[in-house]
Amino acid sequence: MSAHNTYYYLRFATAFAVAILFYGCGDNYERVGEEAATNIYPQGIAKNFVFTYTEAIKEVSTQDSSASRVVAILKSPINKDFDNLTFGFKEFPEGLHLDVFDEKGQKSIIEADYAIIYSKTNVIDLQGNVVLTSHDGKKLETPQLYWDRTNKWIFTEEEFTYTNLEEGTVMDGEGMDFNREFTFFNAHKTYGLMTISEDE
Repeated sequence: MSAHNTYYYLRFATAFAVAILFYGCGDNYERVGEEAATNIYPQGIAKNFVFTYTEAIKEVSTQDSSASRVVAILKSPINKDFDNLTFGFKEFPEGLHLDVFDEKGQKSIIEADYAIIYSKTNVIDLQGNVVLTSHDGKKLETPQLYWDRTNKWIFTEEEFTYTNLEEGTVMDGEGMDFNREFTFFNAHKTYGLMTISEDE
């Protein structure tokens, strides 16, 4: 066999080996988790969103109508509705302002930079600079807060600062839960109590 033919066969064998190598290195595995994530799109987008939550004052029968009272008013620059998904939710990417009313009509305010309402569990997840101001001036500041609308309960597992102007105190802690009317609250862990000085 001539040197020319040997060189030709050697080049052919090298090219064949490289082709088999590339074929064997193909991406054939099944992607899972974040790798398998696909783009999801809302079924609707609303700007300057306002939603009013009401509840009946008394139980309504089939042949009866009952007066209702406003429980909360939710306002947001934009609302994205993902209720078309298996585990539906509504997203408020630019934050929200929530007015909550107790049975006496007294208003407390919750504000956050971002929020999600999970439709099936009826839970609102508030995130980023969450500030809750009760009707009597008490203030809770925390990075995340949950409102369970079914059980009428509000809670956080994050660090918080709780200011009570009536008592002139500021309390720092981690984890707190309380009822919607803000008449009962339970701090899980506190770091201390500081008295607010009043300027004369």
